[in-house]
Amino acid sequence: MTGVNPESFPASVLAGAISQVFILMSMVIIQADLSSTQHAAAVVALLDSYARDPAGGGQPLAQYTRQNLVAALRQRMDTLVLLAYDGDQAVGLVIAFEGFSTFMCRPLLNIHDVVVLAAYRGRGIAGRLLDAAENIARQRGCCKLTLEVLSNNLLAQSVYRKAGFAAYELDAAMGQAWFWQKKL
Repeated sequence: MTGVNPESFPASVLAGAISQVFILMSMVIIQADLSSTQHAAAVVALLDSYARDPAGGGQPLAQYTRQNLVAALRQRMDTLVLLAYDGDQAVGLVIAFEGFSTFMCRPLLNIHDVVVLAAYRGRGIAGRLLDAAENIARQRGCCKLTLEVLSNNLLAQSVYRKAGFAAYELDAAMGQAWFWQKKL
């Protein structure tokens, strides 16, 4: 963190920030207040930009999701949402959910979405968002961070490795864990 003064950022960005503010270089990373219309709009816009990207499936968010996502996130007590701002522009997002490690008998934080607008990639924003999520996870007593990444998203894998992430395995003889799904 640098000695940047939080008062140098627009009040509209900082208004309603729940508890955590991380100021890094010219960027401000805040824990989103999902009751703030500005933060809510930023979450939906950033997630939609990710959904439209090939790494996010290449399709816009469904109208239902756009209309209901923030309300659904607000109902969950295990949600962490971080926003990265460059001035008044929301440029990055992390959405994470607390889970539980039965082997460690402690909470964990699963990073579900990492988004940086295309024009802002390569500036270390994703790494800063991950650092902020890690700091909060440590404050919450979490034993680890988890995330999933597409096998061909080499840029994201590089960012995650730099942040200290690695493929998961309990025993090398049993191999690495795979993330599977069954749609309901």
